[in-house]
Amino acid sequence: MARSVNRSAGTGRFVSKAAAARWPGKTTTERVGSGTGNSRTVNRSASSGRFVTGATAKRNPGGTIQQQV
Repeated sequence: MARSVNRSAGTGRFVSKAAAARWPGKTTTERVGSGTGNSRTVNRSASSGRFVTGATAKRNPGGTIQQQV
């Protein structure tokens, strides 16, 4: 089931729907989850929310999150 999440455009961290509504120019909305056959896995830092490489995710599995996008 795909869903939408909101992130700060500056930091990459998750933000609430209310924050995204207040600052639409400073947030981005993503569709995540398995919704299409073309979905792929990306890795993000658990603390900052920024994208990280697969190698970084393997070195630090507890500090990264895998997402289907």
